Amino acid sequence: MENHPPPPPDLNQHHHPATSNLIEPPIFSNPLGIHLVPPIMDRFTGSLSPFHTFRRRSFLWAVSALLGANFDTGESSKEHVAGNWFSVPELGLRDHRFTVPLDYSLDHSTSKISIFAREVVVVGKEKQPLPYLLYLEGGPGFECLRPTEASGWIHKACDDFHVILMDQRGTGLSTPLTVSSISQLKSADNLADYLKHFRADNIVNDAEFIRVRLVPDAGPWTVLGQSYGGFCAVTYLSFAPNGLKQVLLTGGIPPIGDSCPDTAYKACLKQITQQNEKYYKSYPQDIKIVQEIVNYLAEKEGGGVSLPSGGFLTPRGLQTLGLTGLGSGSGFAHLHYMFDRVWDPILVPGASKQINYYFLNSGASSRWSAHRIMVEDEGDFDAIRAAREGRPVHFTGEMIYPWMFDEFHALKQFKDVAHILAEKKDWPPLYDVAVTSCINTHINISLQHHLIAIWQCHYNKQSEVPVAAAVYYEDMYVNFKLSMETASQIAGIRLWVTNEFMHSGLRDAGTQVFEHLLGMLNGKKPLF
Repeated sequence: MENHPPPPPDLNQHHHPATSNLIEPPIFSNPLGIHLVPPIMDRFTGSLSPFHTFRRRSFLWAVSALLGANFDTGESSKEHVAGNWFSVPELGLRDHRFTVPLDYSLDHSTSKISIFAREVVVVGKEKQPLPYLLYLEGGPGFECLRPTEASGWIHKACDDFHVILMDQRGTGLSTPLTVSSISQLKSADNLADYLKHFRADNIVNDAEFIRVRLVPDAGPWTVLGQSYGGFCAVTYLSFAPNGLKQVLLTGGIPPIGDSCPDTAYKACLKQITQQNEKYYKSYPQDIKIVQEIVNYLAEKEGGGVSLPSGGFLTPRGLQTLGLTGLGSGSGFAHLHYMFDRVWDPILVPGASKQINYYFLNSGASSRWSAHRIMVEDEGDFDAIRAAREGRPVHFTGEMIYPWMFDEFHALKQFKDVAHILAEKKDWPPLYDVAVTSCINTHINISLQHHLIAIWQCHYNKQSEVPVAAAVYYEDMYVNFKLSMETASQIAGIRLWVTNEFMHSGLRDAGTQVFEHLLGMLNGKKPLF
């Protein structure tokens, strides 16, 4: 007889008075909307944009899994199918698929979805009783990383842990939300009702579902959350702390409070303005180039040019290049190199100027908070006015605007559902201050090379979950000030505040960041 573990706690059944919503604004790697689809959630409110980003190769993996998967039935059950071990250089990997409820608040015999997770460990340690670490990817809307070798933070982590790389629901191989799949839901109301189940609370429910079936004796595990994955980890701390041994956050402390999301977007706009200023200081020649592009687009019929994907590039669409260009370690250089090739060469004297095909293919309740805040500050972000007045054109950041559902080809059919979700007000809370708040708080500050501060808060006797967080001082996506305000309400936290890295620190210097955070919790790093 099978010994089924107990079901995970249902986060939807928790109701606490001291709560507020938190969610991360979307990151999608192709700002011009050529091939990719924007993510599902507004980071700050918990309201949803219509779908997750879906990388094209995910479809190939999904087909391969359906047609050629080879599973080890010895470790499988109806709810959990475990694959055979395979390897890439220095790493052993095994795939897991879990059948979970779409809605955990209902009877578990109702609608189901599939959650995919990949177990990774150093070759030769597959059967060793190492502790488990769950990695929560940023986004929202990104599938988890696919290791091809032992490198970065995962190289270090896999030597000490069984690392679980979970595709969050709606991404990768976890019942992915694609333009074609969600088009099966014909009405905007039905689609909105379906998409409301793809938030951080149910991502944590999925994690708990996996933990009690995968970790020996259903023991607690370590969670590493990058960006939006860190936001999910804070939700985890709020509603299921018993499943956590320790938590590592990288650029992932969420803003909370009654004024969110407007306060968060206002704070982000200030940082975006600073990033624009730094970009043009690094590449002053791009001021004129961007002005020329804006004027060219504004003077075209309809105020823009058609994209190869079927979308329409306008000056405000061009500004969304700041999403990926302004916030990562190498973003400035990549953005500059795009403008190197913006114009076609003039081969025949007198021929009209044209934007290069390469450039067009290379990249582009919230109550539409980002749009409302931007309108209030329209002078700084009005691209056409800035170009005509000879001022630098400011790029925008990690925000979703209603006009995108008119100009981005892949989004047009989801305009109605986007408005339904943006206006929805009855989102359940994702964060509980009463559970995570500190009993005793102590602050130590030490100035070092590239290190602004280390902040310590004693463990909360209620949750007893140690937390270490990297807070990036110049983070464009997760505002530093708001992160520090939230940190004061998270027990058991130690902060490493640094300006050595941007938001992409875990990707750019993964081993260093991972070892530093782990060292803060295991006694290898000083308190100050």
